[in-house]
Amino acid sequence: MDAIRKQIMPNVELTCITTDKFKASYFSVYLLQQLNRENASLNALIPNVLRRGCAKYPDMESMAAALNDLYGAAIEPVVRLAGEIQCTGFISNFVDDKYIPGETSLLERVIGLVGDVLLAPVTKGGNLLDDYVASEKEKQCEKIRANLNDKITYSLLRLREIMFKDEDLGVNVLGSVQSTEKITPSALTKHYKSILEGSEIQMFYCGSATPERVEAAVLEAFKILPRREIADEAATQVRISCGEPNYHVEMLDVTQGKLSLGFRLGEIMRSPELAAITVFNAVYGGGISSKLFLNVRERLSLCYYTSSMIDRHKGVMYVISGIDFNKYDEALGEILTQLEAVKRGEISPEELDGAKKVVSSSLKAALDSAASMDAFYLGQAVDGLDYGLEEYAALTEKVTKEEVEKIARSVCLDTVYFLRNKQEVPQI
Repeated sequence: MDAIRKQIMPNVELTCITTDKFKASYFSVYLLQQLNRENASLNALIPNVLRRGCAKYPDMESMAAALNDLYGAAIEPVVRLAGEIQCTGFISNFVDDKYIPGETSLLERVIGLVGDVLLAPVTKGGNLLDDYVASEKEKQCEKIRANLNDKITYSLLRLREIMFKDEDLGVNVLGSVQSTEKITPSALTKHYKSILEGSEIQMFYCGSATPERVEAAVLEAFKILPRREIADEAATQVRISCGEPNYHVEMLDVTQGKLSLGFRLGEIMRSPELAAITVFNAVYGGGISSKLFLNVRERLSLCYYTSSMIDRHKGVMYVISGIDFNKYDEALGEILTQLEAVKRGEISPEELDGAKKVVSSSLKAALDSAASMDAFYLGQAVDGLDYGLEEYAALTEKVTKEEVEKIARSVCLDTVYFLRNKQEVPQI
C-alpha cells in the first residue's frame, strides 16, 4: 500500500493510503508542539476538552447522537509523542461508505465533524466552558497519578525524568498534576487559539477514497483553520555522547525490583540507518529470540522479564526488567555483558536471521492496522522520511552482521534506575 503525502495548506500535510483492505476508514489530525514543562499539560488537555462538545453539538449527548447518525462513527482525543514533539488531536474511525448502499458522503460528513470539533468549540464569554475544563483537568490528573500504580510504566517514566532532566523528553507527555491543576479556562482558551494557528499539522487517512476526494473533504472541513508563520518548529534534540553513567535508586512499597537502563545510541545518530538500528534492537533485547531474553531471562533466570526498546527520534535505547531485589548486581552485569557480546560480533547467523524475521514480520503486521500505519507515517513525517512500511521491512532484511556490530559499538550507557522496596538498600 503506497502512501501519498502532500502539503495542502501552509504547514499542513495530508498522508493518504487508498486501499480496499478495510471495511472501516480512518482519519486523524495532529497538532505538533514542542514538548516542554510550560505547555505539556495545556496541550494534552485541549483535545479532551474540545471533544466534550462543539458549537453545533454542545454536549456529549448531542455529540453522541451526531456520531450515531454517522453510522456509529467514533472521534477520540489522542496525545502521543514523537521524540520531543507532542502530538495532540483526534482520531476517527467510521464505516467506509462504499459498504453502505446509497451512501456517498459519509467521508465528507465525518471529516466535517472532526473539523467542527477542532475549530468550533462551544464557548461562553469567549472561553472554553468552565465545567468541561474542570472535569477534564480532574481526569488528566487521575491519569498522571495512575502511573504510580503500574510500576513498569512508572519506572520507565522515572528513568526518563532522570536521564533527561535537562532535556524536553524528561517531561511527561501529560505534563504534571501541579501544572494541570493551575490551568484556567481563559489560559486554556488563549493557548488553544495560539497553537491552532501556529502549529505544524499532520493528517492521515486510510480507506477506499481517492486522495483527491480526501483532500477536497479536508479543505472544506478546515477552511476556517487559521494559519501564521511558525517561529520555532518543534524538533527533537539528539545528544551524541554520554558522560559517566548516572545511578539512581528509589524505594517504594513494591514486591519486585524494577531495573531500567537508558543508553544513547551515540555516533551512529549523525547519519542513522533506521533499518539497521531496528535489527540491532531485535538482536539485543527486542524479542523472544534476543540475547537478553535467551540469556538473562531464560538461561540465567536473573529477570522475570527483560527487553529493550528504541526511541528512534531521540536516539536512545531503554532496557526494562523485573528482578529480585538481591539480584541487582548480577542482572545489571549480565545485561551489559550481552551488549558487549554484540559489540564483539558474537552474533550467530541464526540470531541475525531470527531478529530480521521478527522485525520484518512486525512491520508487515502493521499493514493490517490503520492505527499502526498512522503511528508509523506520523513518525516518518516528523523525521522527514518518505518510505513506507513495505520498503522499511525490505531494508531490514538486508541488514548485515557488521552493521549491527557498528551500532552496538556506538551505544553508551547513560543512566541506571532501580526501583526497590524500603529494606536492604544496595550500595551503588
